Amino acid sequence: MNIFRSLKYRNFKLFFYGQSISLMGTWMQKTAVSWLVYRLTGSAFLLGVVTFVSLIPSLVLSPYAGSYVDRHNRFKVMVNSQIISMLQAGALAAMLYFRFYSMTGIILLSLLQGIVNAFDVICRQTLMIDMVDNAGDLPNAIALNSTMTNLARVIGPALAGIVLSTLGEDFCFISNFMSYIPVLICLYLMKMKVVVNVKPQTSLWEELKEGFEYISTEKDLMSLIVLLSVSSLFVLPFNTLMPIFAKDLFHGTAKTFSLFESAMGFGSVLSAIYLANLKSNNHLVKTIIISGFLFGGSVLLLSFSNILLLSLLFMAISGIGMMAQSAAINTYIQAHAAPHMRGRAISYYIMAYQGVMPVGSLLIGVLAEVLGPKEAVAISGCIGILSVLVFIYYKKRFFAPPVPVTTLEIKKL
Repeated sequence: MNIFRSLKYRNFKLFFYGQSISLMGTWMQKTAVSWLVYRLTGSAFLLGVVTFVSLIPSLVLSPYAGSYVDRHNRFKVMVNSQIISMLQAGALAAMLYFRFYSMTGIILLSLLQGIVNAFDVICRQTLMIDMVDNAGDLPNAIALNSTMTNLARVIGPALAGIVLSTLGEDFCFISNFMSYIPVLICLYLMKMKVVVNVKPQTSLWEELKEGFEYISTEKDLMSLIVLLSVSSLFVLPFNTLMPIFAKDLFHGTAKTFSLFESAMGFGSVLSAIYLANLKSNNHLVKTIIISGFLFGGSVLLLSFSNILLLSLLFMAISGIGMMAQSAAINTYIQAHAAPHMRGRAISYYIMAYQGVMPVGSLLIGVLAEVLGPKEAVAISGCIGILSVLVFIYYKKRFFAPPVPVTTLEIKKL
């Protein structure tokens, strides 16, 4: 089938299968952590804090991580990051297994995972081109990777909902620890020929400055990164409040909360499958605009819904919009960034997508405490719609269609 054409490459296939299992464990743990924190504290603010510390390293460290990855063997960095993540998951599992309910411990371990992810995510994104032999299959590989991530977002929370209500919270954390075993096996079976860039004579600080200057002068890339930053800062954090929607507004349980996560993940999978089937990247900007309206509009409608099934529908639509927007921007950047700048360009994408979200999670937690969860989510949706309108205005005035990086240039990596 056309949608799975990237799986014909051995390295990408091993990566795909290993990560599929690991990410399900990761989402089980994320769901369990959110539920545990709110069950123990009943605080929307602390929910925001835990999300904040798990993602803030992507904001602070992404430019450095991008330059670091450009200087070193990306594959080895990714293997090491997976090992550290496994140890972090093991420490969290042990803490919960022995009923050591420490918010400080949860926050510190979440911070550690965030630091590791700042490097790991950039490695995984920039290694896509090394896992497929034909550069023409790069968009398909990116879309399949997104499909895998979001399918895990459907299955992981669904499993977590069952496990939380039957076997307990600690089993979710143990499952995540065990899920790193298959991914490490698959990584060691891969035969990667990664071209390591010759370490430049310039300092790392000069490289960071060079990367920022490059992004700043490429107006098309910069405008997309700003749009994604606004979306991640003000819109995507609405998901932080879903435990409150499930428990307080709909008087549900952990299973109800898992339905919210799974609904958004299901929409994301549908969106990723659609993107994987695209044979051309000629309409990426149009996809970004439409998906932005879908994302902001569905979040706004969610804030007015008092019916559970309708709320789940809006969650699914928000997943479609969020996935299409972020994946299309990712593909655009990888296809149009200069090869020697790809790691640094992707680092700014990661900073925009994941780095600013923790700040938004903290803000929406405070906003929910002051105004209420529904009001906070409504504001998020309105900002999402407004940001797309501003982007359209900017595009019409300043957006010049760039010349994409050719297949030959990509293969020179």
